[in-house]
Amino acid sequence: MIPLQQFYEEIKDCRKCRLCESRTHVVFGEGNPNAEIMFIGEAPGENEDLQNRPFVGAAGKLLTDLLGSIGLKREDVYIANVIKCRPPENRNPQTDEIDACLPYLWKQIEMIKPRVVCTLGNFAAQALLDKKVSITKVRGQHFQVRNFLVFPILHPAAVLHQGNLRPALSEDFQNLKKFLAKGIQPASQPEQMGFF
Repeated sequence: MIPLQQFYEEIKDCRKCRLCESRTHVVFGEGNPNAEIMFIGEAPGENEDLQNRPFVGAAGKLLTDLLGSIGLKREDVYIANVIKCRPPENRNPQTDEIDACLPYLWKQIEMIKPRVVCTLGNFAAQALLDKKVSITKVRGQHFQVRNFLVFPILHPAAVLHQGNLRPALSEDFQNLKKFLAKGIQPASQPEQMGFF
């Protein structure tokens, strides 16, 4: 059994927070276990919980299309969420739920060893940068965290609710493509930036 699959088997029956009471599945993540690029969202929605796969609803289709626009397929990257179980009514995750799940994400990142982690939206950016941030101020930049770079971008779901953000999201992916084409350079530490 591959290490990620073993890790999933260890956590698939997690009961560390109240989200276990209403979930259908622990939505672990999927993709290339040796990916150089990871995409991290907030939490699974209803479709993701039912299908036990991240980003399968409308936001997932948009993410797949955006990956294609920069020459990537879902199979090239690894996709996961900070929170592994769907919060009821898709509410925002609570602090104790984040505290219960975040170690799982850190272990996934440690096992996959990506060079770049693209955080989708405010929630994921704040979780990985360990700072209160505004996605509109940090999108398109990159930050060194541990042994990888965090590249915050808008969440595809934001575009579904605010269509006027579509050009900005497309720009985020084009900036990611340019960033990857240049080669991955060391980045600024989050606390050195003036956006927090």
